[in-house]
Amino acid sequence: MSEDIVLEDLPYDELRDRAFEIAEHKLDLGFFVDLFNHAPAMHDVQDEGGSAGDIGGSFVETIRAAKQVFGGESVGDLEPLFRARFATYIRENS
Repeated sequence: MSEDIVLEDLPYDELRDRAFEIAEHKLDLGFFVDLFNHAPAMHDVQDEGGSAGDIGGSFVETIRAAKQVFGGESVGDLEPLFRARFATYIRENS
């Protein structure tokens, strides 16, 4: 990755995809669990008596779900939070 690139200036989907690619390559389930813990839908699950830490299914299914949940149009007002998380993850893991 070129140091000339300001990650936060990238389009949201590209930034997300870069972070997801690194996490997928590293098999970093914790990264995806952390994202889901900050998703509004997971707060609804917790309110219903579920646990945000109980992500079931395979690693591949978790990645597919994350790609849907964290699409640019899906995150709404939380985009800056996820944008910062993706940029930090890329910097720490590339």
